[in-house]
Amino acid sequence: MFNSNIITNNTVMNKKIIRNIILSALFITGGLNSCNYLDVVPDGVSKLENAFTMRNQAEKFLYTCYSYMPTEGQLSLDPGLLGGDELWNLETANAPVFNFAAFNIARGFQSPSSTLVDYWGQLYIALRDCNIFLENIHNVADLQAWERDQWIAEVKFLKAYYHFYLVKMYGPVPIIRQNLPIDAGIEEVKVSRNTVDECFDYMVELLDEAIPVLPPVVANPTVELGRITKAIAVSLKAKILVTAASPLFNGNTDQAGLVNKDGRQLFNQVNDVAKWEKALAACEDAVQVCENELGMKLYRYPGNPQFNLSDVTMQELTLRNAFAERWNSEIIWANTQSVNHQTQQFAVPRFDPRYPDAPYLKNVIGAPIKVAEQFYSKNGLPIAEDKTWDYNGRYNIQTVGTSYRRYMREGTQTIKMHFDREPRFYAYLGFDTGIWYGEGVLDDANPTNLYAVAARKGQVHQKRGSDDGPITGYFIKKYVHFQNTMINITTYSTVSYPWPLIRLSDLFLLYAEAANEANDSEQNRGKALDYLNMVRKRAGIPKVEDAWTDYSITPTKFKSQKGLRQIIHQERLNELAFESQRFWDVRRWKTAPDYYNTPIQAWDLTQSAPQNFYRKVLLAKQTFTVKDYFWPLNISNLTINNNLVQNIGWR
Repeated sequence: MFNSNIITNNTVMNKKIIRNIILSALFITGGLNSCNYLDVVPDGVSKLENAFTMRNQAEKFLYTCYSYMPTEGQLSLDPGLLGGDELWNLETANAPVFNFAAFNIARGFQSPSSTLVDYWGQLYIALRDCNIFLENIHNVADLQAWERDQWIAEVKFLKAYYHFYLVKMYGPVPIIRQNLPIDAGIEEVKVSRNTVDECFDYMVELLDEAIPVLPPVVANPTVELGRITKAIAVSLKAKILVTAASPLFNGNTDQAGLVNKDGRQLFNQVNDVAKWEKALAACEDAVQVCENELGMKLYRYPGNPQFNLSDVTMQELTLRNAFAERWNSEIIWANTQSVNHQTQQFAVPRFDPRYPDAPYLKNVIGAPIKVAEQFYSKNGLPIAEDKTWDYNGRYNIQTVGTSYRRYMREGTQTIKMHFDREPRFYAYLGFDTGIWYGEGVLDDANPTNLYAVAARKGQVHQKRGSDDGPITGYFIKKYVHFQNTMINITTYSTVSYPWPLIRLSDLFLLYAEAANEANDSEQNRGKALDYLNMVRKRAGIPKVEDAWTDYSITPTKFKSQKGLRQIIHQERLNELAFESQRFWDVRRWKTAPDYYNTPIQAWDLTQSAPQNFYRKVLLAKQTFTVKDYFWPLNISNLTINNNLVQNIGWR
């Protein structure tokens, strides 16, 4: 994409305009006691015209509109990572640099007076600047009409995305169609929340205006990757409409009490199946654009002519690189302002025996045991449903034989739970005795030459203290590019990549979900299964029909809408694990309590013998109630604007 440094190093606004942005931020924190910051226009309107006198200045303002995007993939600023139950962080106070703000959401420290990872202010300032751009872009004399229209479409997309992120976090929010005039009175600025349906309708309206104008691909990939294209816009529209049709926003009677000061109810109270039909149509359009018009395919690792890679390694690199290989064939949209570097360092063990105390590899995030158990058996089934898999004996100790030597270190001992699992289990997770391809060792002709995790007491990856990991015994291999390597004790070389926001597999699973929900019919289930099975085939597991018919204790589960819904949900949790998706998915499905009420557990990392190491240790118990579906509005915002109402449970 464009150089993000331009946003900070080549500002488009004079000092007075910058001052007004800062003042707006003060409204956010309650630093000023006057009108609400929503829709406030900068005082320096006359000077603002300077930003739209020439194309290059207007382009910088366009990049400023992009600059407000939430930083997915950054552990402290992405609630979808450490804010839920999928990852766990060090809880010690001895290492504050590794204690991330988002993690305090998972720990239950959110409150109206201390809102955490609160994007409310940032995104409303973003919307104001987007509106300034749209109001002034027609004044640029040296801008060609086609380019002006494309920039307008990009900013309309950004407005839709910023509203979408606000609604995911806070529920119904005030819609900002345009900035209020500079002479607006105080009461005009004190806006109320729109209904959730109005919010979604406005997002779709913006996208429908943008989609016909946006280019199918960026013109100059060297500098423009990440800028908005038609494929990104139609895919976001599909995701927005699937979200709008989901139980959290469609007939949510738990939110019946959320009403404006005038008594206007903000959540619809009747489930509307027609919303799923709209979502399905949007998914079909997005698939048409991505698959048929652009020829996008689910990624497969092409191999490396320098090495004879085994089928197991080829499958692993297919799955790892689908996420971690920048701009691969299935990346629809990635956030170029959120480049994954530090997160990789915090996920990887210290493999190089020359540097056992490398200070920047702290293993400060890990997956709880329940997430490791979530992945399928090799037959593509939940491990509790596979009649050929020893679920009750999964914690028994077993020695790794020759047939498993490409998954685990031959001759070592581990638990049966690590045997006969689906390829995504081995590609996404590192665990004691598990093989970890890469880290400078790229020839897998002899698997004994590859690194393996050794996380028990006395081993190289053991827990080293209260401010060092591992945390649970499960490392997030998915984040770590296979070509990373330790250079010396202070330098870990990473192959960085922009954080993927929408992958083709995500879109396929949204399509499957919408097809299953739109109409309880065999025809629609067939559509759902088609796209569900594309994802499963790439994952190296059998089709749904074969897996359940041949191996499941509930062989007809996929033949009902409810059963297929559960299958689709778990497929999303597995395929998109650790991608900041689970956090939002379990909320929109209104199934979050089912997951959060299972405790956060780890293996006993203080033990050396396998039979002692593989004992569960309780790290935390989480609770999840109706209030936790949405952020509280900060008290300062409610004080500034008394027309805003607080979310349920946070009063």
